[in-house]
Amino acid sequence: MIRCQRRINMLIRPRRNRLHAGLRAGVEETHIGTKNLIVPIFLVDGANVRESIPSLKMANRLSLDQAFVEIEDCISMGLDKFIIFPVVKESLKDSIASYSYSADNFYLHAAKEMKIKFPEILLISDVALDPYSSDGHDGIVRNGEILNDETLPILVKMALAQASHGFDIIGPSDMMDGRVHAIREALEENGFVNTGIMSYTAKYASAFYGPFRDALDSAPKFGDKKTYQMNPANKREALLEGELDTMEGADFLMVKPALHYLDVIQTMKENFTLPIVAYHVSGECAMLQAACDNGWLDFDTALFETLLSIRRAGADFIITYFAKSFAANQFKK
Repeated sequence: MIRCQRRINMLIRPRRNRLHAGLRAGVEETHIGTKNLIVPIFLVDGANVRESIPSLKMANRLSLDQAFVEIEDCISMGLDKFIIFPVVKESLKDSIASYSYSADNFYLHAAKEMKIKFPEILLISDVALDPYSSDGHDGIVRNGEILNDETLPILVKMALAQASHGFDIIGPSDMMDGRVHAIREALEENGFVNTGIMSYTAKYASAFYGPFRDALDSAPKFGDKKTYQMNPANKREALLEGELDTMEGADFLMVKPALHYLDVIQTMKENFTLPIVAYHVSGECAMLQAACDNGWLDFDTALFETLLSIRRAGADFIITYFAKSFAANQFKK
């Protein structure tokens, strides 16, 4: 004879709070919405340009008129924060990135026009030499060495030019030591006291930047960026970078990439009071897109879970090429 198993008397059953959709929503610990997302835009000079990027199919290179269309579309979906990256012609590049602060720089004029047409949006810049450098590095190169201190004055000129053309937040992505302090001092001295700094605090020398470099045509012409970007093996080093950027006057601390560095995001959130930004980078987005295109994952559910995981780790804001896809999916619900 088979005897029935004795019923277990459980006083605590976590599943009780999962049984009803209303309960699940009420006890949900992490919330993510369009207010947490920042839209990247690749800006090119010219008119009526909308170029696809084969390795980053969810993004395009846009001329200013097409960027206006994109921004208007985003605003209608509840997205109002944008980080702008310039695609610079090779003929305008030199070893000291002089076009980055030139009076003729299309990127600067575009920012001014964006703020005139859409005064309600938040505009974030990119401060680094690599889009403008004939060497493709984030700093001045001499005899194969990326020079730190000699790069700072150029970064300062770039930041001041961007602030004067309407950028709300300056985004130094170069990883040169002392650049936040140099930029903050210059902004204060020139009356831009309300211009923020979103520092790329823990920017790792990652394998996941490839599609971004395709989009900007900004890959280094020699070597790699390991002497200034962080070693992927290190987490405590991010705390040192965060401490320095906080003391030097940053308003936001960024971790880049995001998905492969969730532990770093969490560590930064637990140790600093400044808002934490995570960059869901091009390679991470491209992997997800490829898996979904092959039918291995469901796009909507995988995207939501991906962005939720970054938010759960502690990111207040997420830069992602999937911002519009996320917003569109929220409208469906």
